[in-house]
Amino acid sequence: MNLNNVNDIYSLSPIQQDILFHTLYSPKSGEYITQIVCTLRGNLNASAFERAWQRVVDRHEALRTAFVWEGVDEPLQIVRGKVRLPWEQKDWRENSAIQQEEMLQLFLKADRQKDLELTDAPLMRCTLIRTADDAYNIVWSFHQLLLDGWCVPLIMKEVALCYEAICRGEELDLELPRSFRDYIAWLEKRDLTKAESFWRHQLKGYSAPVQLPADVFPQSITREGDGHQRDLELSATATKALQTLACQQQLTLDTLLQSAWALLLSRYSGLDDVVFGVTVSGRPTELTGVESMIGRFINTLPVRVTISPETPLLTWLKNLQRAQLEARQYEYSPLNRVQQWSDLPADVPLFESILVFENHMVEDLTGQLTGGVSIADSYAVERTNYPLTVTIRPGVKLALRIVYDEKRFSAATIDRILVHLCNLLESFAENPGQPLSSVNMLSAAEREQQLIEWNRSRASFPGHLDYARLFEQQVARTPDNIAVVDEHEQLTYRELNRRANQLADLLGQCGVGPESLVGICLERSAGMVVALLAVLKAGGAYVPLDPQYPRERLSFMLEDSGLRIIVTQQHLVKSIPPNDAFVICIDSDRGAIASRSTINPEVSIEPETLAYVIYTSGSTGRPKGVQICQRALINFLHSMRTRPGIDENDVLLSVTTLSFDIAGLEIYLPLMVGARLVMASHATARDARLLATLIDDRQATLMQATPTTWRMLVDSGWQGQEKLKMLCGGEALSGELAERLLKRGRELWNLYGPTETTIWSSIYKVDQADATVPIGIPIANTNIYILDRTLQLMPLGSIGEVYIGGEGLARGYLNRVETTAETFIPDALSGESGARLYRTGDVGRYLSDGNIEYLGRADHQVKVRGFRIELGEIEAVLRRHEAIKDVVVVVREDARDDKRIVAYVVLKEESKTREDGELAAGLRKLLRQNLPEYMIPSAFVELAALPLTPNGKVQRSALVAPDQSQRSLNKEYVAPRTQTEETVTVIYGEIIGLERVGVHDNFFELGGHFLMAMQAISRLRATLEVEVTLRDLFANPTVSQLAEVIDQALINDPETEACVTSSPLQEDTAPSEITCRAG
Repeated sequence: MNLNNVNDIYSLSPIQQDILFHTLYSPKSGEYITQIVCTLRGNLNASAFERAWQRVVDRHEALRTAFVWEGVDEPLQIVRGKVRLPWEQKDWRENSAIQQEEMLQLFLKADRQKDLELTDAPLMRCTLIRTADDAYNIVWSFHQLLLDGWCVPLIMKEVALCYEAICRGEELDLELPRSFRDYIAWLEKRDLTKAESFWRHQLKGYSAPVQLPADVFPQSITREGDGHQRDLELSATATKALQTLACQQQLTLDTLLQSAWALLLSRYSGLDDVVFGVTVSGRPTELTGVESMIGRFINTLPVRVTISPETPLLTWLKNLQRAQLEARQYEYSPLNRVQQWSDLPADVPLFESILVFENHMVEDLTGQLTGGVSIADSYAVERTNYPLTVTIRPGVKLALRIVYDEKRFSAATIDRILVHLCNLLESFAENPGQPLSSVNMLSAAEREQQLIEWNRSRASFPGHLDYARLFEQQVARTPDNIAVVDEHEQLTYRELNRRANQLADLLGQCGVGPESLVGICLERSAGMVVALLAVLKAGGAYVPLDPQYPRERLSFMLEDSGLRIIVTQQHLVKSIPPNDAFVICIDSDRGAIASRSTINPEVSIEPETLAYVIYTSGSTGRPKGVQICQRALINFLHSMRTRPGIDENDVLLSVTTLSFDIAGLEIYLPLMVGARLVMASHATARDARLLATLIDDRQATLMQATPTTWRMLVDSGWQGQEKLKMLCGGEALSGELAERLLKRGRELWNLYGPTETTIWSSIYKVDQADATVPIGIPIANTNIYILDRTLQLMPLGSIGEVYIGGEGLARGYLNRVETTAETFIPDALSGESGARLYRTGDVGRYLSDGNIEYLGRADHQVKVRGFRIELGEIEAVLRRHEAIKDVVVVVREDARDDKRIVAYVVLKEESKTREDGELAAGLRKLLRQNLPEYMIPSAFVELAALPLTPNGKVQRSALVAPDQSQRSLNKEYVAPRTQTEETVTVIYGEIIGLERVGVHDNFFELGGHFLMAMQAISRLRATLEVEVTLRDLFANPTVSQLAEVIDQALINDPETEACVTSSPLQEDTAPSEITCRAG
């Protein structure tokens, strides 16, 4: 360290340490550079103005300070004795005003990108731009390590005084300013024990940062972006009302703003416990003269707010203000230490948004006189490393500004956030006595858009008729059309109707009528269609009994439904558990059935009469019987008839088991319009080759299947059918699969809906394959809302739970009154008396065009190492790998408190010969290119096929645990294998204080923090003579990852090529990455 021209040396404040770290982490990002731009009017003496600035620099130690961090135990600030302020002058008078503004913006951008060398004082510069004979722009750029906003008006006032004195030829006698060192000394005397106790209690149990409403997947601070800003003003009337509220209730505007932001984050994220950052002045009142000191005092600290929906707003506001007052005595707390005292992992940020309330620095520079020159206008340009920085400036109109990372957010999203923040503030002032759940955030236009415009699904349908009557009407129109075909027979509409009538007559004689439940245990065939129609014609409701189901499940269904009649086949009787039901076999009882009447039964069936009961999985492990009425079924079928559309010329190929409710579309829709129904057998529906052949042989024009079945077909080499309309649903349709299907058929439709809302509730025509495929808009007479936990509408783009209302809702669950009441709730949004909503348990969000994006199950949103993770995001990336045929990702906790992300993969045939290590490395590389580190699975398990339920969905409970001997390499000690890894492990261990560090150990998981990271980088540079950065360490925190980066840097640098030390320490010590194999 050069000690020439040095006046003083002392340590950094905590906030300076934080800023230094982020500056070194993103050295050319322009973060933490503030530009003050002032427009000057008058006859300016440029030379005197420059000298005035230099005198101010000479007066204040903070302005002559540089920083060092390499070769020292901790970063230090060095106060130089003499420095020269960089000064540049430009003359733009020959350019028009428009050109000058464009040039100014380009200059500001370029100026931000020019380095301020941290080790070379002063860390500031000025540029004087002449725009007219009597007009100038002064651009003062400085690093935020030196100053905070409080100092700006203090310095500008001194510049004005010095300028006036120089112009008059006078000497200015100003009081000697107090040194910033005094503040550092004060800080070093603080006892952090009490602060630690306070923050540990304050942040106890907070284990995940608030998920910001980003337009792309949220990343940590390792994501770069260019900051942009948007502004909005609260009206003068609203501002006055807010000020009146604050005055009457003895609240500060700061409290109101923090409260509004907390509520906004809660509404956007769906959380009732949020943390965000706030800036505090950091100037201790007990330090005499602190208000006039120059330096970086301002600190950023977390604010934790709990939102209880029923709490009165005013009570909540006052509680928050009391909490602020308590926290104020710990304003000196270092943010990095507060992070360590929290329950969050070291590399997880406490917050990703901060509030800056500029009340302490609001003194307006406009109009200040500087020796006959006035400041006509002034503004600041600045950025931080946080994705969202909200700045509030009081005034006649409260001014709000958000500086944001444009790689994370769109301008439209930021505009919505600003509007919502203003709406919350206005709602505060209008009714401070309301509960938090009633505080309005959305505008009237937004509510109308979601409630009316995007749910405009009203359509007429023959709700007074039951399905049997509609089918009989179709029989009368097309009696000789082929109705149904299976592997053994085909029936015309007339023949199908006659046989259904005969069985219906027998069922009626056995006591079947409206509300009677009839079990159906049949193979997929024309006979099954006959049986279904017969039950409906008799007025009954059928209950599918899948012969593939376990006997225990079938036993429960038989007992729970109280079935008294079962229609089956002779060879399936043994698969039905013992019961008291009367059994009709459509094959062995064929003679008895054939003797019955062929006339259409005359049964009075009301619209609310049950049509079927389908058992779905229950959270308790016991299946639930979903009761669907005739009216709901008819509405659904009429909606599907129009969109995606079907007519009597279509041939629909049915592949779905009857126990999956979507089979209802396949069977009933074609028979309602005179089309042909082709029944694929159970074996054919699960054999890609046989199914592809059947599609071609029967010239199918319409087929519905789950993504799993469609993928099976495509992976088998099926080339498609040009006339085929493809319906996909039951699981999320990936963009990759959609792209492949679009090349193989006439149309592709994505459908969504739970069993409880009658088959499908939304529909989307896929015209092009994007990364994610929306589930579309509601079908006819259906309402879909995205709501938070208090049943409030979620803002556009925010993730909430999907609620469905309208004609399709089930009656409820059979024999489950309490469960029905919990899941089917009153609909307060539609305005219709008696209307209900179904709580789906699915999560999604509205896109800007009104389509809905499905984001998985609420119970598939998991929390690992403090991060909320959507497992579907990981699956989507893995599916893009050339070797992956199919994949499912889960979180396992096979050992207590050891949650791990595990990816189960099915490989394409040509990829099964790959080395395990090569494949695992390739998968991890792809994931790291697209996702943050915390979303990388710790283990990959290769399966021959994913386990499926009889409905064709992935059976997650059947996924095996990874082999314990092949658990995550990150959890095992592996010794260094190369000289570079040896060097890195030694430096990690010495800095963190560990005797043994393995090559898969993570620097931050071992206890490293950002100050240690700076030390590690300094040591690595000195030891290996290689250029390695903080960003390298954050992006590659394990020993093996960082060593690989270092070796590559050494190879790429010809001057250090001789220093490459990646040779192994001993042979055969480096284990390969292992992909677990199962099944």
